[in-house]
Amino acid sequence: MGKYKAVIYDIDGTILNTLDMNMIPLIKIIKEETGEKWSYEDVLKFASYPGMKVMEELSFENKEQVYARWVQYVNEYEEGATVYKGFEEVFECFDRKHILQAVVSAKTTKQYDIDMKEKDLDRFMKVAVLAEHTDKHKPHPAPLLKCLDHLQLSANDVIYIGDTLSDYEAAKSAGIDFGYATWGSVSGEGILEPEYIFKEPRDLLHLL
Repeated sequence: MGKYKAVIYDIDGTILNTLDMNMIPLIKIIKEETGEKWSYEDVLKFASYPGMKVMEELSFENKEQVYARWVQYVNEYEEGATVYKGFEEVFECFDRKHILQAVVSAKTTKQYDIDMKEKDLDRFMKVAVLAEHTDKHKPHPAPLLKCLDHLQLSANDVIYIGDTLSDYEAAKSAGIDFGYATWGSVSGEGILEPEYIFKEPRDLLHLL
Protein backbone atom coordinates (compact mmCIF):
# COMPACT_ATOMS: atom_id res chain seq x y z
CA MET A 1 0.00 0.00 0.00
CA GLY A 2 1.73 3.10 -1.18
CA LYS A 3 0.98 5.44 1.67
CA TYR A 4 -0.76 3.61 4.51
CA LYS A 5 0.33 0.92 6.95
CA ALA A 6 -3.16 0.50 8.40
CA VAL A 7 -6.83 0.98 7.54
CA ILE A 8 -9.21 1.86 10.37
CA TYR A 9 -12.94 1.37 9.78
CA ASP A 10 -16.14 2.62 11.31
CA ILE A 11 -18.68 -0.22 11.57
CA ASP A 12 -22.32 0.88 11.20
CA GLY A 13 -22.95 2.23 7.70
CA THR A 14 -19.39 1.39 6.67
CA ILE A 15 -18.75 -2.35 7.15
CA LEU A 16 -22.29 -3.30 8.14
CA ASN A 17 -25.69 -2.25 6.85
CA THR A 18 -27.46 -1.65 10.16
CA LEU A 19 -29.91 1.03 9.09
CA ASP A 20 -33.17 -0.94 9.24
CA MET A 21 -32.21 -2.89 12.36
CA ASN A 22 -31.51 0.39 14.19
CA MET A 23 -34.21 2.69 12.81
CA ILE A 24 -37.24 0.38 12.90
CA PRO A 25 -36.73 -0.45 16.62
CA LEU A 26 -36.24 3.30 17.26
CA ILE A 27 -39.68 3.99 15.78
CA LYS A 28 -41.06 1.40 18.23
CA ILE A 29 -39.23 3.04 21.15
CA ILE A 30 -40.58 6.51 20.28
CA LYS A 31 -44.13 5.11 20.10
CA GLU A 32 -43.72 3.40 23.49
CA GLU A 33 -42.24 6.48 25.16
CA THR A 34 -44.35 9.26 23.63
CA GLY A 35 -47.32 7.64 21.92
CA GLU A 36 -46.23 9.35 18.69
CA LYS A 37 -45.98 7.44 15.42
CA TRP A 38 -42.86 8.58 13.56
CA SER A 39 -42.11 7.59 9.97
CA TYR A 40 -38.89 5.96 8.77
CA GLU A 41 -37.95 9.28 7.13
CA ASP A 42 -38.53 11.08 10.45
CA VAL A 43 -36.00 8.95 12.33
CA LEU A 44 -33.43 8.77 9.53
CA LYS A 45 -31.79 11.98 10.77
CA PHE A 46 -30.64 10.03 13.85
CA ALA A 47 -28.90 7.34 11.79
CA SER A 48 -25.45 8.90 12.14
CA TYR A 49 -25.72 9.67 15.87
CA PRO A 50 -24.22 7.58 18.69
CA GLY A 51 -27.00 5.81 20.60
CA MET A 52 -26.98 7.91 23.77
CA LYS A 53 -26.98 11.13 21.72
CA VAL A 54 -30.22 9.93 20.10
CA MET A 55 -31.71 9.49 23.58
CA GLU A 56 -30.62 13.03 24.50
CA GLU A 57 -31.98 14.55 21.29
CA LEU A 58 -35.34 12.90 21.96
CA SER A 59 -35.27 14.20 25.58
CA PHE A 60 -36.29 10.87 27.06
CA GLU A 61 -36.36 10.48 30.82
CA ASN A 62 -34.49 7.39 32.08
CA LYS A 63 -32.23 7.62 29.03
CA GLU A 64 -30.04 4.66 29.98
CA GLN A 65 -32.99 2.33 30.55
CA VAL A 66 -34.64 3.38 27.28
CA TYR A 67 -31.33 2.97 25.45
CA ALA A 68 -30.91 -0.54 26.89
CA ARG A 69 -34.40 -1.43 25.62
CA TRP A 70 -33.57 -0.03 22.17
CA VAL A 71 -30.40 -2.17 22.08
CA GLN A 72 -32.51 -5.20 23.06
CA TYR A 73 -34.96 -4.54 20.19
CA VAL A 74 -32.05 -4.03 17.78
CA ASN A 75 -30.52 -7.36 18.79
CA GLU A 76 -33.90 -9.08 18.38
CA TYR A 77 -34.47 -7.58 14.92
CA GLU A 78 -34.94 -10.58 12.67
CA GLU A 79 -32.84 -9.57 9.65
CA GLY A 80 -29.93 -8.32 11.75
CA ALA A 81 -26.85 -6.59 10.38
CA THR A 82 -25.57 -7.54 6.94
CA VAL A 83 -22.05 -7.07 5.58
CA TYR A 84 -21.83 -4.72 2.60
CA LYS A 85 -20.96 -6.71 -0.50
CA GLY A 86 -17.25 -6.89 -1.27
CA PHE A 87 -15.91 -6.35 2.24
CA GLU A 88 -14.71 -9.89 2.87
CA GLU A 89 -12.62 -9.66 -0.31
CA VAL A 90 -11.23 -6.30 0.88
CA PHE A 91 -10.37 -7.65 4.34
CA GLU A 92 -8.66 -10.73 2.92
CA CYS A 93 -6.70 -8.72 0.35
CA PHE A 94 -5.37 -6.22 2.90
CA ASP A 95 -4.57 -9.11 5.22
CA ARG A 96 -2.51 -10.83 2.52
CA LYS A 97 -0.65 -7.58 1.86
CA HIS A 98 0.13 -7.26 5.62
CA ILE A 99 -1.88 -4.05 5.93
CA LEU A 100 -3.07 -3.72 9.52
CA GLN A 101 -6.84 -3.37 9.98
CA ALA A 102 -8.77 -2.00 12.94
CA VAL A 103 -12.17 -0.61 13.91
CA VAL A 104 -13.15 2.51 15.83
CA SER A 105 -16.86 2.52 16.62
CA ALA A 106 -19.42 3.79 19.13
CA LYS A 107 -20.68 0.20 19.42
CA THR A 108 -20.56 -1.47 22.82
CA THR A 109 -18.47 -4.62 23.23
CA LYS A 110 -21.69 -6.65 23.47
CA GLN A 111 -22.95 -5.24 20.16
CA TYR A 112 -19.54 -5.82 18.57
CA ASP A 113 -19.62 -9.47 19.62
CA ILE A 114 -23.05 -9.91 18.02
CA ASP A 115 -22.39 -7.94 14.83
CA MET A 116 -18.71 -8.67 14.13
CA LYS A 117 -17.49 -11.69 16.09
CA GLU A 118 -20.45 -13.90 15.20
CA LYS A 119 -19.72 -13.17 11.52
CA ASP A 120 -16.04 -14.01 12.12
CA LEU A 121 -15.02 -10.56 10.86
CA ASP A 122 -13.10 -9.67 14.01
CA ARG A 123 -10.31 -12.06 12.97
CA PHE A 124 -9.13 -9.41 10.51
CA MET A 125 -9.00 -6.65 13.13
CA LYS A 126 -5.81 -6.09 15.08
CA VAL A 127 -7.49 -3.47 17.29
CA ALA A 128 -11.11 -2.63 18.16
CA VAL A 129 -11.75 0.63 20.03
CA LEU A 130 -15.37 0.58 21.21
CA ALA A 131 -17.73 2.68 23.34
CA GLU A 132 -16.36 1.51 26.70
CA HIS A 133 -12.73 2.13 25.81
CA THR A 134 -12.75 5.96 25.89
CA ASP A 135 -14.56 8.61 27.92
CA LYS A 136 -14.97 10.84 24.87
CA HIS A 137 -16.45 9.64 21.57
CA LYS A 138 -16.55 10.72 17.94
CA PRO A 139 -16.45 13.46 16.71
CA HIS A 140 -13.80 13.82 19.43
CA PRO A 141 -10.49 12.32 18.19
CA ALA A 142 -9.87 10.31 21.40
CA PRO A 143 -11.01 6.90 20.04
CA LEU A 144 -8.88 7.25 16.89
CA LEU A 145 -5.86 8.41 18.90
CA LYS A 146 -6.27 5.41 21.21
CA CYS A 147 -6.35 3.15 18.15
CA LEU A 148 -3.14 4.73 16.82
CA ASP A 149 -1.54 4.10 20.21
CA HIS A 150 -2.49 0.41 20.12
CA LEU A 151 -1.31 0.06 16.52
CA GLN A 152 1.92 1.91 17.40
CA LEU A 153 1.56 4.04 14.29
CA SER A 154 1.46 7.77 13.59
CA ALA A 155 -1.48 9.66 12.09
CA ASN A 156 0.27 9.81 8.70
CA ASP A 157 0.43 6.00 8.55
CA VAL A 158 -3.32 5.34 8.57
CA ILE A 159 -6.61 6.17 6.89
CA TYR A 160 -10.03 6.14 8.55
CA ILE A 161 -13.00 4.90 6.52
CA GLY A 162 -16.42 6.15 7.61
CA ASP A 163 -19.84 7.28 6.45
CA THR A 164 -20.81 10.17 8.74
CA LEU A 165 -19.86 13.74 9.57
CA SER A 166 -18.75 12.65 13.06
CA ASP A 167 -16.37 10.12 11.46
CA TYR A 168 -14.96 12.85 9.20
CA GLU A 169 -14.57 15.37 12.02
CA ALA A 170 -12.87 12.80 14.27
CA ALA A 171 -10.37 11.96 11.51
CA LYS A 172 -9.64 15.63 10.81
CA SER A 173 -9.15 16.37 14.52
CA ALA A 174 -6.78 13.41 14.83
CA GLY A 175 -4.79 14.48 11.76
CA ILE A 176 -5.76 11.29 9.92
CA ASP A 177 -6.73 11.00 6.24
CA PHE A 178 -10.42 10.23 5.68
CA GLY A 179 -12.07 7.94 3.13
CA TYR A 180 -15.77 8.70 2.69
CA ALA A 181 -17.85 5.51 2.41
CA THR A 182 -20.78 6.81 0.37
CA TRP A 183 -22.49 3.39 0.07
CA GLY A 184 -23.81 3.58 3.65
CA SER A 185 -24.05 7.34 4.06
CA VAL A 186 -27.38 8.99 4.84
CA SER A 187 -26.02 12.52 4.38
CA GLY A 188 -22.77 13.98 3.11
CA GLU A 189 -23.49 17.43 4.56
CA GLY A 190 -20.36 18.89 6.13
CA ILE A 191 -18.00 16.28 4.67
CA LEU A 192 -16.21 18.90 2.62
CA GLU A 193 -12.71 17.67 1.83
CA PRO A 194 -12.27 13.93 2.32
CA GLU A 195 -8.99 12.61 0.94
CA TYR A 196 -10.93 9.86 -0.87
CA ILE A 197 -14.54 9.22 -1.88
CA PHE A 198 -15.45 5.56 -2.27
CA LYS A 199 -18.60 4.38 -4.07
CA GLU A 200 -18.42 0.70 -3.01
CA PRO A 201 -16.26 -1.36 -0.63
CA ARG A 202 -14.11 -2.85 -3.41
CA ASP A 203 -12.97 0.68 -4.30
CA LEU A 204 -10.83 0.53 -1.15
CA LEU A 205 -8.51 -1.81 -3.05
CA HIS A 206 -7.39 1.22 -5.10
CA LEU A 207 -5.42 2.21 -1.99
CA LEU A 208 -3.06 -0.70 -2.62
